[in-house]
Amino acid sequence: MSASASSRRRALLWARGIAIVIVCLIFVLPIIWMFAAAFKTNVQVTDPSVGLFFSPTLDNFRGVLADGEVLASLRNSLIVGVVSTVLSAIIAVPAAWAVGRFRMHRTGSLVLVARIIPAISLLVPWYYLFAQAGLVGSYTVLVLSHMFVSVPLILWIMIGFFEGLPIELEEAARTDGLTVFGAFWRIALPLAAPGTTTASVLAFIFSWNNFMFALIFSDETTQTAPVTLFNFISYASTDWGGLMAAATLMTVPVVIVAVLGQKYLVAGLTAGATKG
Repeated sequence: MSASASSRRRALLWARGIAIVIVCLIFVLPIIWMFAAAFKTNVQVTDPSVGLFFSPTLDNFRGVLADGEVLASLRNSLIVGVVSTVLSAIIAVPAAWAVGRFRMHRTGSLVLVARIIPAISLLVPWYYLFAQAGLVGSYTVLVLSHMFVSVPLILWIMIGFFEGLPIELEEAARTDGLTVFGAFWRIALPLAAPGTTTASVLAFIFSWNNFMFALIFSDETTQTAPVTLFNFISYASTDWGGLMAAATLMTVPVVIVAVLGQKYLVAGLTAGATKG
């Protein structure tokens, strides 16, 4: 390799490294600011001269935890997120296997329509129907509304994953006496664990962060964490310290889920790159 080619290679590596650092800073700095602001007073938060070096205080967390509303909303978010994700996976994973194995792409395209339709356009008819059924303000309506997005999301992630699995394994299992469903349950589903985990984590994160559905369909007893965060903002003022403390508490569970599922997330998201 010539000296000029080696210099160009080093320059490209440096440029790529700098670009990666810049992109990481763009995404990480707001999170760092949020964590830092959670330990500041409202005066310190709004003072541009106060950076990352200040005397931290736990008053924001004490106030948020003493109130009890944030913890209740985190519990509600956990209930809705877990239930909607589990039910969505139970429906979408076998459906994705059927679509991928039997090439029912038209059926899959119809389900994709639900992912394309703006959710806000459905709020009025949904609210009317759910109100007539007496479900507004219940966990049921929140779970159903979140499943409207989670099912297509998991379905389309898993279709490509099942299509990438060797069909010969299932054919061999059926030759040995397994039924079609038995081949799916004992062969395809275990092999698809990374993809299922990836899709489920993404669906849970969507449910955890969803604001619009919870704002319309929940009440004081079932409101989720994003709605509770919105309550820190009023017409006259904003409790920045309390808001950042509550946002930090809301972020921690998602970070834990992402860290615990990191191995499966990486495997699931990169599985399509080696397809075929």
